[in-house]
Amino acid sequence: MTVLFTQDHEWIRVDGDIATVGITNHAQEQLGDLVFVELPEVGRKVAKGDAAVVVESVKAASDVYAPVDGEITAVNDAVAGEPALVNSGAEGDGWLWKMKLADPSQLDGLMDAKAYASMIA
Repeated sequence: MTVLFTQDHEWIRVDGDIATVGITNHAQEQLGDLVFVELPEVGRKVAKGDAAVVVESVKAASDVYAPVDGEITAVNDAVAGEPALVNSGAEGDGWLWKMKLADPSQLDGLMDAKAYASMIA
């Protein structure tokens, strides 16, 4: 399994042609305590850079962008009911959606963990 990162602070964990997407620990720390998560519809097609999810914290509302093109295959209903799951496990149980990749070559433009750590340092 490969985990990659975007400049917009999303992570994407790729397993075959299915990817799980969420926000990074850094992003959730910047946002503060989340109070609301609006998840996308299963079956929705998203293009790289499309706003797929809205997360709202006590500080601000922010869009979470699709890191690559694909079709939403699942959403994490647990975070809709308990947004704090994103704060406690942003890169684990606090994942936001799963998607079927439309163009795996788009992954080439994303960062590995080392490059992402450098960017936020």
